[in-house]
Amino acid sequence: MEPASASDEELLRIHTPAYIEAVKRAPDKGRAIVHPDEVEHGLGSDDNPVFRHMHEASAMLTGGSLTAARQIASGQARRAVSIGGGMHHAMSDWASGFCVYNDAAVAISWLLDNGFDRIAYIDIDAHHGDGVQQAFIDDPRVLTVSLHQHPATLWPNTGWSSEVGHGAAEGSAINIPLLPGTGDRLWLRAFHAIVPGAIGSFRPQIIVSQCGVDSHREDPLADLALTVDGQNAAFLAMRDLADEYSEGRWLAVGGGGYGLVRVVPRAWTHLIAAALGRDIDPMSPLPDAWRERVRDMAPSIDLPQAMGDGGDVDFPAWDGPGGAVEGSSEAADRALERVDSAIIATRRASFPLLGLDPEDPRD
Repeated sequence: MEPASASDEELLRIHTPAYIEAVKRAPDKGRAIVHPDEVEHGLGSDDNPVFRHMHEASAMLTGGSLTAARQIASGQARRAVSIGGGMHHAMSDWASGFCVYNDAAVAISWLLDNGFDRIAYIDIDAHHGDGVQQAFIDDPRVLTVSLHQHPATLWPNTGWSSEVGHGAAEGSAINIPLLPGTGDRLWLRAFHAIVPGAIGSFRPQIIVSQCGVDSHREDPLADLALTVDGQNAAFLAMRDLADEYSEGRWLAVGGGGYGLVRVVPRAWTHLIAAALGRDIDPMSPLPDAWRERVRDMAPSIDLPQAMGDGGDVDFPAWDGPGGAVEGSSEAADRALERVDSAIIATRRASFPLLGLDPEDPRD
């Protein structure tokens, strides 16, 4: 579907009038980066440099996610991908982390006004989905779940397990912070120890997924250690949750990912394939035409050979506090202990608020 640019009225679902006007005016300053004293609404900082047509481009990204939401709400599609979306750091009046308008939050707001009153947002970007969480922190109709690198080790330094929502929405925010170096098997262990139980309790009518792929082991801006295989396993797991609980309604958006040649094209090809129900064998070779195109553009880059990295996605299921994995090494036991500490901290903070037993692996 061809996206339509989001209107100011649609952006006002999340953003303030003053902020939208500031985005429109920002290119008039004629500089991408301004002096720190001149930064207005986060625009012109190192993370959010100003560029020509900043408002138009950002409104188009938001319009893409709105178009996807409308396709699902109208029944014309069960699954939709807005690959240019995922700008999850943008706040109501502040640009942040390369994000100008928060397309996911705008789409969720629109869905709330168009037939949906239980929406689950799952964010698997390496960075905490702070902007979406903040937009709905006191709205019990939206469950936000974020798996990310531990906030003590990575910007934006939020997303602690103790962040659970406010007031009547207490329990509607779930955060799973994981230490640097967490790879496929333990990342998937944490995902499956928390996300299916939370989704099953909340029973959303639609799942919105932010599918940033900066969790990859080669990403230059984060320190997790997933492979493309692990990322694909996460995509498929979210698709399965939508099939089980939301009659298949699944809106996936993009996000972070800075391995621009070796990682992002493969990972998001798997994402689009998952939405289309055309799952790709990770052992499949990269298309010859694509390899040749990349060689012409960047001959020094050593391309991977296949659509996967040979990652191990056969994760050990969490079986309660103090569980162990038979035959693991001392180093593996330490890594397992760290991940299980994160799992139980999040379950104890969030699960009782959802009516679940944090100690029971069946929940």
